[in-house]
Amino acid sequence: MNFNTHSHYYPKKPSLGEKAADKITEFGGSWTFILIFGLVVVVWICLNLYGLFFEIWDPYPFILLNLGLSLLAAIQAPVILMSQNRQVQRDRIKFERDYMINRKAEREIENVQKDLDEIKETLAQIKSKV
Repeated sequence: MNFNTHSHYYPKKPSLGEKAADKITEFGGSWTFILIFGLVVVVWICLNLYGLFFEIWDPYPFILLNLGLSLLAAIQAPVILMSQNRQVQRDRIKFERDYMINRKAEREIENVQKDLDEIKETLAQIKSKV
C-alpha cells in the first residue's frame, strides 16, 4: 500500500495557533522556564519587602503577584492541553500507519505460508512417486 496516495494518513499542516501552542508548551515545560520564573518571583518579593525602589507597589500579601500567577496558570493550562491534543493526533496517525503495515505484513506471511504448504505437498507427491 502506498501511503502517499492516502492523505488521511498524514496530519494536516499545523495552524499558527497549534504551532504557537507547541512552542509555548516546549518552553513552559522546561527547567529554563521554571528557573527564570522562580527568580522573577523571588526578585518581586524581595523588592516589595525591602522597598529598594521609590515605593512598594505590591505590599504583602502580594495581591498583584498572586493575580499574575493565577493568570499565568489560567493561560498556560489550555495551551498545554492544546499541545497534548496535537500529540495525541500524531500518535493516533502513527498507530494507524503501524497497523496498516502490520496487516500487510500478516497477509504477505500468510501468502508465503500457503506457498510453502504447496511446495511441501508437491514434494510429498514427488516423493511418493519415487
